Amino acid sequence: MHRRLIEDELTRLRDKLLIMSGATEKAIALAVQSLTERDSERALRVIREDDLIDHMELEIDSMCVDIIVLKQPAASDLRFVVSIARTAPTVERIADHAVNIAKHALALNDQPDLDMRIDVARMAKDVQEMLVDGLDAFTSGDPERARTTIARDDQIDVQYDLLYAKVIETMESDPSTVSRGAQWLFVLKHLERIADYVTNICEQIVYMARGQVIKHTIW
Repeated sequence: MHRRLIEDELTRLRDKLLIMSGATEKAIALAVQSLTERDSERALRVIREDDLIDHMELEIDSMCVDIIVLKQPAASDLRFVVSIARTAPTVERIADHAVNIAKHALALNDQPDLDMRIDVARMAKDVQEMLVDGLDAFTSGDPERARTTIARDDQIDVQYDLLYAKVIETMESDPSTVSRGAQWLFVLKHLERIADYVTNICEQIVYMARGQVIKHTIW
């Protein structure tokens, strides 16, 4: 009976994280669309709906505490709860980056284009795919898929460096683009940080599945 009760609690906890993750995936997609399609209404929607994601993160934190204190899970169940307790704030931070991208979109959409949208859209697509893969790996508890996803972060870093250099070159050659260029640099940094956070989520998957801490290690 006790086992059935804790399994029900763990299922509810996992489902809540899945809902939160889905909302965060949507926020990233809308934020990028608001930027690449110059759609300020989508940007405003991302900003408005962020409170819901914040609220879900608080609910998950409360659920994790209750399970640990009241159900006293052991071994793999405890690792699962701890992993979700660590992952939910990371997902919330990813959503915050979506909000920041949306805010930069609002600032850029009324200004002349800087010929960055296609390149940034490509990088954003790769980041979004990495996010989906990371969250899917978490859902399935697949450490090998998590490791494969972590490896993709290097590709994102290469794109970031190339696009960063391109924006700097544009700003140096045309001082009138400095204000817009600065906005694009922030967008690039937000995308790069999302990939870093996905890496953190994937590290939690390895811990959850195997009890192995791979943070700050070369594997």
